Amino acid sequence: MQCVCTSECWVLTEKIKQKLLVFERRLLRKIFGPTQKTNGEWRQKTNEELENLINHENIVRHIKSKRLKWVGHVERMPDERVVKSIYKFKPHATRPKEKPRLGWDDDVRDVLRKMGVSNWKQKAQERKPWRGIIEQAKTHKEL
Repeated sequence: MQCVCTSECWVLTEKIKQKLLVFERRLLRKIFGPTQKTNGEWRQKTNEELENLINHENIVRHIKSKRLKWVGHVERMPDERVVKSIYKFKPHATRPKEKPRLGWDDDVRDVLRKMGVSNWKQKAQERKPWRGIIEQAKTHKEL
């Protein structure tokens, strides 16, 4: 049985994304330290400098790539597996009339749309091309 990291199951709201990025940048500033100017003064690294140091592989992109890896794995499963039946389950109850909340699968589809991936369910059946898509997600600028 395969264990899934909890971050792969989160619905990433903008608030959560921002908190994760702020926390990550705070840690990176401690790890990489300040930058010395030509006049000898010290300053903190900018967000852009930190992004370049980590090759644009931030925590949010990492979570989204792990999510793509998981959805590809589930898509390749036989339909009889419990995990796949839960993944495909559509509740019969109706939601309140206000704006519907985005779900986990909506976020995954949005990531694939931003990356320009079409026919993703067919592409997920082939492991090697799917791994390429996962690697692209780790550094994709729009994610």
